[in-house]
Amino acid sequence: MRKLAFPYGQTHMEYEFDKKELIGVLTSSIEEYKPSADGATLVQEALANPVGSEKLCELSRGKKKVVIIASDHTRPVPSKVIIPYMLNEIRKGNNDADITILIATGCHRGTTKQELINKFGEEIVENEKIYIHDCDEKEMLVNIGVLPSGGQCEVNKLAVEADLLVSEGFIEPHFFAGFSGGRKSVLPGVAGRTTVLANHCSEFIAHSNARTGILEDNPIHNDMLWAADKAKLKFIVNVVLNAKKEPIYAVAGDFEKAHKKGTDFIASLCGVKAVPADIVISTNGGYPLDQNVYQAVKGMTAAEATVKQGGVIIMLAKSNDGTGGDHFYHQLADEEDINKTNNELLARSRNETLPDQWMTQILIRILTKATVIYVSSFDEEVIKKMHMIPAKNLDEAINLAKKTVNKEKVTITAIPDGVSVVVK
Repeated sequence: MRKLAFPYGQTHMEYEFDKKELIGVLTSSIEEYKPSADGATLVQEALANPVGSEKLCELSRGKKKVVIIASDHTRPVPSKVIIPYMLNEIRKGNNDADITILIATGCHRGTTKQELINKFGEEIVENEKIYIHDCDEKEMLVNIGVLPSGGQCEVNKLAVEADLLVSEGFIEPHFFAGFSGGRKSVLPGVAGRTTVLANHCSEFIAHSNARTGILEDNPIHNDMLWAADKAKLKFIVNVVLNAKKEPIYAVAGDFEKAHKKGTDFIASLCGVKAVPADIVISTNGGYPLDQNVYQAVKGMTAAEATVKQGGVIIMLAKSNDGTGGDHFYHQLADEEDINKTNNELLARSRNETLPDQWMTQILIRILTKATVIYVSSFDEEVIKKMHMIPAKNLDEAINLAKKTVNKEKVTITAIPDGVSVVVK
């Protein structure tokens, strides 16, 4: 027997597997990587040795309005570690700089004050200017041009009007943008809803290069690069995290060159070979990425890449914050025929993209390959309406999965953290 622990909310679920059934455990080599220093030191070293850029303190000289784009409550970016050093660097170059921390919510709900305190600490929340981006706040959006895809590019005017625009973030595999971090701070981070919808259109989501770990010829990534450049994003600080959400690597500098260095690093550690199985278990790495069903689709895509056609995916995501979006929920729940829904989404042009349709499209793609059993603390009837089978715990889910597969001998592949790996 072999016991494995799967992140779930701020705790974990355990299961003891029969070694004859468990044929693969897909984990990133990130957990084996030994960082050269603690997270704070890594960030300081990155700031002292920027890639393709002057130091942040030098860039801030003479700049009156400085905006730092920071991640929101759905991302495990260790802002308590990163932001203080960025603030120090900016003020080292210009102590009189008017600094605003702009929270990159994308199309997510607004971050609460308590979530800000959890993220930055009370001192920064009480003493720094913080503005929470709202993709629908029209008076705060500025059109900066037309994306390569043809969509209009609207960005928060605080970012556009800044004398110096910088950002923090973290780099991990991303299920359609290739990798997170870098240019994503602008699009979708502080972009208008219309712009995000155009970038996340059905044509691009269906593109063969809009997949985990792929940047080259990825149309979604190309739009994001254009938007970051046009918005004049000058400097980034990005980290790579281990399963405990601790920084093991940091990079700073030019938003494209530094990001490339970071993605090269993580790609060398997180690539894993698929082990096709009847049942594949995945997670979103626990809190904060498993707070809703919407985000949990990301972890499902890792399982999608290695589950056999007609098999079962077991997804563990606490989902204490619900579905993650009414549009996402209704696109799935209001129509029994998911193929009909998918055809309707594919027929839409980029300028007709519906909110959240990209996540619906990806989940339908997964559901056409495998049955999804969803382990959460959320309303079971809602899960059923979203075309998944609810379960309260891993034991129940595995029993249901075996009945669904209905084979004398089943095979199981486990992915303890589905958002940390690139399954090839």
